[in-house]
Amino acid sequence: MDTEKVDGIFEEFKNTKILVIGDVMIDCYLTGKVTRISPEAPVPIVNVQSRSYRLGGAANVALNLKSLGADPILCSVIGSDSKAKVFYNLMEDCDLTSDAIVPMYGRRTTIKYRIIGNNAHIARVDDEKIQQLKEREKRQFLTTVEQIIDHNNIDAIIFEDYDKGIFSKDLISEIISFAKRKNIFIAVDPKEKNFNNYKGVNLFKPNMKELSRGLHVEDNAELTLDEIHDLAKKFSNTQQIDRVMITMSSKGIAFYDRTNDSFFHQPAFHRRVSDVSGAGDTVISVSTLFLLKGHTVEETCLASNLAGGLVCEYVGVVPISASQLKSEFQKNSDTAPEK
Repeated sequence: MDTEKVDGIFEEFKNTKILVIGDVMIDCYLTGKVTRISPEAPVPIVNVQSRSYRLGGAANVALNLKSLGADPILCSVIGSDSKAKVFYNLMEDCDLTSDAIVPMYGRRTTIKYRIIGNNAHIARVDDEKIQQLKEREKRQFLTTVEQIIDHNNIDAIIFEDYDKGIFSKDLISEIISFAKRKNIFIAVDPKEKNFNNYKGVNLFKPNMKELSRGLHVEDNAELTLDEIHDLAKKFSNTQQIDRVMITMSSKGIAFYDRTNDSFFHQPAFHRRVSDVSGAGDTVISVSTLFLLKGHTVEETCLASNLAGGLVCEYVGVVPISASQLKSEFQKNSDTAPEK
């Protein structure tokens, strides 16, 4: 594929309004040196030399969309605490609007501390309290979502579910119903709890672990592509979901398309993997934009596979570089078979 055509694909993403709804968090990286073991316990002592904060969860999806040229609106719930101030500052630094962020008294803003010593990931500390939204809070959040949709020309919605308490079966159902009345494309990056609550969406993107747990298949089961095809087809038909994309780490991506009863497998590309954090956020961002703009399943899987692999080469959660993805996509586009 020539440069002009690839540039044209990415040019289509500009000004595309995507509403990202989901759990947000702050990723904090404590990086330092280890020179001794603690006398109190057989654990390394990390002398912290730097501390950095990044947007995580659904906020990282918004960052990926922005990096690709789209216009994301992030809708979530955070606490009214000191960490919320850090979150708002990060949003401002990244030029993301916080108009649809709903602060709620008594709620804790999630922050994940990753402790890195001598370039090795030593530990992660999750400072959070998982709370389901109360009925009053649910109504408040739903009103915010509906107002954002009503006052913006939303092209697609991405549900980014991290099981932190925002989503419930009835809230998901109401948002989907409202979006469908507006003919909005709906994509989902699921977790186990609400796995079966996204009936009728356009794109559903679990990884293998989420698929196994959501469909009650043994986690350690070595499924063949034929078995994955059968699972995806049955799930897609039962839930009336148009397309199911399954990310399989080093085995690539499997994709079932109910609209024409087809199955496609995109093998993974060899990468120097430093950190898999945030790869799923990148994949749902890229796949949503490609499908929304009418590109083939083959092109969508190729771009998503490349994008997910690229971000894994970096330590920590980072958004995809559009220029790097364009270069890789152009270089490898001949490997995507024509439909």
